[in-house]
Amino acid sequence: MKKKAVVLLSGGLDSATVLAMAREQGYESYALSVSYGQRHVAELRAADRVVKALGAAGHQTLHVNLDAVGGSSLTDTRIAVPETPTTGIPSTYVPARNTLFLSMALGWAEVLEAQDLFIGVNAVDYSGYPDCRPAFIEAFEKLAGVATRAGVEGKPFRVHAPLLHLSKAEIIREGLRLGVDYGLTVSCYQADEAGRACGRCDSCRLRREGFAATGVADPTPYR
Repeated sequence: MKKKAVVLLSGGLDSATVLAMAREQGYESYALSVSYGQRHVAELRAADRVVKALGAAGHQTLHVNLDAVGGSSLTDTRIAVPETPTTGIPSTYVPARNTLFLSMALGWAEVLEAQDLFIGVNAVDYSGYPDCRPAFIEAFEKLAGVATRAGVEGKPFRVHAPLLHLSKAEIIREGLRLGVDYGLTVSCYQADEAGRACGRCDSCRLRREGFAATGVADPTPYR
């Protein structure tokens, strides 16, 4: 029997690559997307497209209203998304987002009797988010071991973050090797309803630079 894994799938470039990597490693992958009140809701439709293209044993979207909490330009439309590089942690940081997402994935994994979670965080080409660092991944893995019945009964969970130390160009090369169609994905923090990117936010900048570094044409539709 194949090992099962829950893969967090936003619909963006990184998470699509991670789903392809989990598949190559022989996991029976269950994709989990989260509708959290994000302004770039087009990424959820992209997640559906990615699953259809790459395949998964299951895919579901869970809902949580982080827009009611606020504090981020991704969930509060009154806060402008930065369109030039900033210092420090940018306003696009969503408080506790990856902690929440991994907790949801952990719950589903325990029900599925899966011991592996995959997340596409990156500590190289990223915006300085505290929940994209190795220390966070290590801490959550320890938490999973004491917070679940499976962990207490000696079935530890492993949090895989295969993109953690890769540049955006390296991620794209790996995805292309695995057959990922990046034209299906949406990375822009303020993509419109059709999924067209602004071309100015941090995520767009990193994505564009990644494709330029690989020498591959950027399939992103820009408005």
